[in-house]
Parts: sequence; structure tokens; C-alpha cells
Amino acid sequence: MQHLQRLSGLDASFLYLETSTQTLHVCSVLELDTASIPGGYSFEKLRDELVLRIAAIPTFREKLANSFLNLDHPVWVEDEDFDVDRHVHRIGLPAPGGRVELAEICGHLASLQLDRRRPLWEMWIIEGLGGTDARKGGRLAVLTKVHHAAVDGVTGANLMSQLCSTEPDAPPPDPVEASADVNPLRIALGGLGRFAARPVNLATSVLPSTVTTAVDTVRRIVGGRTMAAPFAAPHTAFNGSISARRNVAFSQLELADIKVIKDHYRVKVNDVVMALVSGVLRNYLSDREELPESTLVAMIPVSVHDRSDRPGRNQVSGMFASLQTHIEDPVERLRAIADANTVAKEHSSAIGATLLQDWSQFAGPAVFGVAMRVYARIGLTESRPVHNLVVSNVPGPQVPLYFLGAEVEAMYPLGPIFHSAGLNITVMSLNGRLNVGLISCPDLLPDLWDMADGFADGIAELRATTTA
Repeated sequence: MQHLQRLSGLDASFLYLETSTQTLHVCSVLELDTASIPGGYSFEKLRDELVLRIAAIPTFREKLANSFLNLDHPVWVEDEDFDVDRHVHRIGLPAPGGRVELAEICGHLASLQLDRRRPLWEMWIIEGLGGTDARKGGRLAVLTKVHHAAVDGVTGANLMSQLCSTEPDAPPPDPVEASADVNPLRIALGGLGRFAARPVNLATSVLPSTVTTAVDTVRRIVGGRTMAAPFAAPHTAFNGSISARRNVAFSQLELADIKVIKDHYRVKVNDVVMALVSGVLRNYLSDREELPESTLVAMIPVSVHDRSDRPGRNQVSGMFASLQTHIEDPVERLRAIADANTVAKEHSSAIGATLLQDWSQFAGPAVFGVAMRVYARIGLTESRPVHNLVVSNVPGPQVPLYFLGAEVEAMYPLGPIFHSAGLNITVMSLNGRLNVGLISCPDLLPDLWDMADGFADGIAELRATTTA
């Protein structure tokens, strides 16, 4: 009998926390050059090539299954009625097909919820990019959407890598079977067993680990060696209630410039990335006379794939990071961020890698519903949110990639936004470039392109300091 692929508590939390306005899927916007596709591009040909790849990636063919009597989280099962045409769609950009038109369409598509009756993903093939004809070797854009219950940053990047290759004519991988169809009784019985084991796990593992973490945190507070504290973030324009609408913007930088700054100041790539985000936010808020006196705080997802033995597709923890936006000088700000990051990483590493996963395992839909109401009441009515925004850095391969034969010119990741934290900035390095994806709610940040364009100015400012 095939083993059930049951969602972990952390996986399921992204289902339970989702609302009509707080959609919890992750997106990626690819810009492609179709001139490399063997035999040329057509939508039908691209779709057929995708079908061959999907046969080797069970995640694309699995849907949620549950039982009325199930006391645990849902499971993944093969969708016996899987039809790729329910997931892959074709759309054309209005003239002139530039970045503004692309962002408007992507923002609208990112606002739409996924159908939970089907595998939790969609792909939109967007023709007319740059006013070119993809059938004649022009450019193409692709928006992918996958629910966060199915992927985190690392697994999402791995999923995309399986649709890509390092050669335009690479053969598709061998097919792989997905989860077997599971009847409701088996789901319920499996859930009952896991539910019955929770008190033992709580007493023998979760509580001792939590106490150890709490004691260590107190010691760090006394010694001044902690990460930024939650609820210490000042209020900004993007820390309010979000609607169902989404807007997106993009920026692309040269990774070589990042590395010059990193080497010159002897810091990490992630320190430079955070310094760029900090400078962009500082300038954006200063121009609007809205810069808080205290520093902004970012929540940074931290992968624990190499430190966790728990099941589930989301293997992630997180840390709160000070962006040092109160510091005017860019070099001083970079160094302060690097120092703060060192302390934050030490604190984050000292926390049990599976602590978040373990605690989320005990909470069902009702508990998360109550938590959301409490979070909304605290986060939206008080002057200080839990954190200001989410900043994520996803490393990618530094070689040319081909998506179903088309050369990848850019890949902009777009993470979810939350009530009281209505801005997500995710960066991905790929083939010598740093792709920056910004997503927000236009009711909070209608001028998101102003923020996106600030990254080019920010990198130029930091790069200039290395030759001064």
C-alpha cells in the first residue's frame, strides 16, 4: 500500500490562513527568447512539451483530498481527471507590450485564487512581449502560480528547474508516478493515528525544545545578541489592511556589481541585497516625507531543508532583520546591516530548526482562524505591525537556462503578502543577473514602479563608493 503524502502542519497553515483578500500562492514571471526553441514557437507545441515534463513531476498532477472524519491535515493524491488545459492558459499583451502592460496583467493574475478542486497551480503564456511575435523568434512571458501549501522558496525553485534545462533541445525526463488515489476512510484512519500521537510528541519533543529556545533567547537578550524583535517595526504606508487586488513591478541588476560591493566591504551577498532593499525603502519613504525615525524590520524566510528531518514540502523557519533605514550614509548602513545579520543568523540558528514546523502541526483550521483574527486585531489597529515586509533571497543557477526550449532572460519571483505587511520583495540570482520581484496591494502602494526603479539607483550608489 502506497504511503500517504499528508501535508505537514506548516504546509496546511497556508491553506488555513488564506482568505479572499490574503491569497497564499507564490508566482514567478519569466521573460523568454523563443528564438532558441528548436523548430520555432507555437502555443500548442509549448503546451505539449510541458505535458512531457509534467509526466515526470508528480507535484503538478496532485490535488488535495480530505475526509469529514479526518482529525489531521489533508493529503496529496493523484488527480484522476487531470487535464493540462485547466491549468495552462494563453493571453496576449496589449500594445506596446512593455513592462507596464506585463505588470498589469501579472498583477491581475496574481490576485486570483487557485481552484482547490484541482492541482494547485496555473501557468499563463503571455504573448506580445515587447511588441514582438513569438512565432517569429520574438519574446514571450510566462506567469506561473503554485500554492504555498505545495512549495517553499527552495522547493519552488527546484520545481521551476525541472521545467528548465541547460540545453534548448534537452530530452524530457522519464515519467514518475504520483500519489495513489486514497479513499476517505484511509485518510481518516491515518489522521486519527497522527492525532493520537500529538500529546506524546508535545511532551517529549516540542515543549522541551521550546523551553530550551526560550532560555537561550533570554540569555541573548541580556547579552544584546538577539535578532530584531517582533512588533518593533514602525508603521508605514504598506502596513495596513490589504484588498484582493495586487500590483507587481520588476528590476534586474548585474550580479557582478553585487559581488564587487560584497568583496570590497567584506560582507555577504545577502548583506548587499538587504542594503539595497533598505536604501530603496528609505529613499521611497523619504521622498514622500514618510520615513520613520526607527528602523524598518523585515521578516526573512530561512530554509531548513538541510537541518530538518520532518515531512512536508515547506521546510522553512524565519528571522526578523533590522534594515537600518534610520542610517543615512549607505556604507555605514551596509556595515550595520551586516553586523545585525550576523547576530540575527546566530540567534536564528540557535532556535530549533523544526520548532515552527512542530508547533504548526498541532493547529487545525479553527485554531488558525482564531489566530488570524487576533493577528488582524493586533497588527492592523496598533501603531506597530509585527514586521514591515517580507524580504527573500533565492539563489539560482549561474548558467544559461532554457524553459521548454526558450532561453530564460529573466525570472522574477513574487511571494505572498499579508495583512499589515503588504509588501514582498524577493530576489533571485540567475546566470549573472539579480532579478528583483516586488508585489503589493495597489490600495497601499499605487506607485510600486517608483520603488522598483530605485534598485538601479541604489546599486549605482553603492558601486560608486567602492571607487571613491
